Amino acid sequence: MTIATHPFDALMNITARPPIVFSRGEGAWLWDDTGKRYLDFMQGWAVNSLGHSPDIVIDALTAQARRLITPSPAFYNDISLRLAQALVARNDFDQVFFTNSGAEANEGAIKLARRYGTNHRNGAYEIITFEDSFHGRTLATMSASGKKAFEALFEPKVTGFPKAITNDLASVEALIGDNTVAVMLEPIQGESGVWPATAEFMQALRALTQARGLLLIVDEIQTGMGRTGTLFNYQQAGIAPDIMTLGKGIGGGVPLGALLATNKAAVFEHGDQGGTFNGNPLMCAAGLAVLDHIDRPAFLKSVVDNGHHLAGELQRISARHGLGEVRGSGLLLALDLKRPIAAAVVAEALHDGLLLNAPRPDSLRLMPALNVTRAEIGQMIGQLDAILTRIGAARCVA
Repeated sequence: MTIATHPFDALMNITARPPIVFSRGEGAWLWDDTGKRYLDFMQGWAVNSLGHSPDIVIDALTAQARRLITPSPAFYNDISLRLAQALVARNDFDQVFFTNSGAEANEGAIKLARRYGTNHRNGAYEIITFEDSFHGRTLATMSASGKKAFEALFEPKVTGFPKAITNDLASVEALIGDNTVAVMLEPIQGESGVWPATAEFMQALRALTQARGLLLIVDEIQTGMGRTGTLFNYQQAGIAPDIMTLGKGIGGGVPLGALLATNKAAVFEHGDQGGTFNGNPLMCAAGLAVLDHIDRPAFLKSVVDNGHHLAGELQRISARHGLGEVRGSGLLLALDLKRPIAAAVVAEALHDGLLLNAPRPDSLRLMPALNVTRAEIGQMIGQLDAILTRIGAARCVA
């Protein structure tokens, strides 16, 4: 046995982390173990939909933990039934399978589509996905992703995921063949820099898949649960997909995901799908509390209004510093920096007590809590403006 010489050494070194240890969070703020405070505009990559440690999640977890944590997924439990009923009542799907993560939900969607192909399309198994997409880190979801950094990893990949181009219907149509069973789309590609699919493209894609007898899967892991101003982003395009996946914000900070399908697409047979912790009442209690809080007209309107305000402030900063466009919807936004300074901006922001994300060398991604305040937006904008000024001055001196 090796004795770790530093607390960090006991964790596998799977990503570059700054030497900061967070110990407490509340709302839009995090504190490290030295007491320094950070304004968080990442929120766990859109996970903390109501900010850090919201009372409604704490109360739901505490009350449920005293009742029942898990009876095993071999049995029904009342809270997972309530959450499943609440979800299907709010969308175009009929059945739910709960998971522990978004990647697991996407893995389930892939399996469900392949089972559909076995049952209804002579064994068809290919799922058309998109360049620059991101669907998770299991072997199948990495294979489905169009992320360039994944191309050489963990070969051989799972086959059956030809890549089309977002907003290019002809590129999708060209890939459809006898083995095609589904098309899988993120309404907004978050990991590649917040690139939206247009409503027109989503409508045309739905028409194409219906005409060709294919399933349409929407990956709403980042865009779902109110993030873009409607409970689910696909609703803004006025379409009805066959399968949807949820994760991140559905649990408000706890590990929860969901695979939803219409009765037509829900073709799993007993033994096809499962999971030891799936649908456990502790996590579902948090999900039910988050859903009930978010799905109120006044709350969703505040997401839209604050999203417009944040986008306007980012556009003002962009004009001031000669930057590029603001992309996205609601409170999932990106600022195009037009040059590869994103890492430097993120590092300066961390030093100043502000948490930002750089999905690309030339872009910042902003994913604040859905209940972020105008004051918090103003503070972030002020800090970002000062950082960009410093970096611009440094470039001029250099």
